[in-house]
Amino acid sequence: MQANLERFKKDLESLIKKGVQLELAMERECRGAEFDAAIKKQLGDDAEEALKKLPVFTAQYQAWYSEAIAVVKRVLPDRLADFVRHYEKPKTRKEITWDNYHLEDYLQGLTVTRGWEKTPVVDGRAALPRFKQQQAILASAKARFESSLFEIRQLVQADLFDSEIDAARELYKKNFGRAAGAIAGVVLEKHLAQVCDNHSIKITKKHPTISDLNDLLKKSDVIDVAQWRYNQHLGDLRNLCDHNKDVEPTTEQVVDLVEGTAKITKTLF
Repeated sequence: MQANLERFKKDLESLIKKGVQLELAMERECRGAEFDAAIKKQLGDDAEEALKKLPVFTAQYQAWYSEAIAVVKRVLPDRLADFVRHYEKPKTRKEITWDNYHLEDYLQGLTVTRGWEKTPVVDGRAALPRFKQQQAILASAKARFESSLFEIRQLVQADLFDSEIDAARELYKKNFGRAAGAIAGVVLEKHLAQVCDNHSIKITKKHPTISDLNDLLKKSDVIDVAQWRYNQHLGDLRNLCDHNKDVEPTTEQVVDLVEGTAKITKTLF
C-alpha cells in the first residue's frame, strides 16, 4: 500500500510542476518580449537557460490535460465538470468574448479582431485564467489526497490487485493457464464492483457476475459500447477458464484476460 501511495504522490507532484511550467510557457506565448524582459530582470544571467527549458504549451498541454483529468476524476469527482468546463468551448456560444473564451479556443489559435485595422478584441490571454483555475483544482486534489478525509480504500485495493495480477502472470508463464485466468477473473469482477460503488450504482443481485456489473456500468453511462464489449470479451474468457472444462483456453486467451484485466484496473475508475 505504501508503495502505491508514494508513487501516486510523486506522480501528482510532478504533474503540478509541469502545470507551473506550462503556465509560464503560456504567458510567454501571450506576452512575448514583455515576458522575456520580466524573466531577465528577475533571473539575470540564468534567464536565457530558464527560457530555453520552457515547454511549448500548444504541444504539451493535451498530454498534461489527459493525466490531470484522470487524477481529478479519481480524487475529486465533484470537481470534474468544472475542470472540463475550462477546456471545452460552449456548444451554445453565439459570439466569442473574454468571458467565454476557453482553452480549446487557445489551442486552435483563435483570435477575434475588429475593423480594417484588425484591432484585437479577444485573444489567447483570455484563456490564462482558465488554465490557472485548472491548476488550482489539481492542487486541491493534492490537498484532498493528503488529508485524513481522503478514502484510501481504492489505493489499498490497487496494491492487492497488482499482487494478484503478478501472481496470475507467474502462473501462465508456468503453463497454469486456467489458474491464471481464474485469478484475473476474480480481480476483474471485484474491480467492476468497485467502479459501480464509485459511481453510486446500486447492485441488486447478491452475487453479480462480470456481465451483470458490466451491464450496470453501461446503463449508467459510465462506460461506452466499445468498453462494454471489451469487458464482456474478458468475461467470456474468464468463463472459459473457470467453467468450460471441455475446451482448454489457449495461452493467447489467458494472456489477453490477465493483461486486459491489468489495464482495466488502471484506466477504469
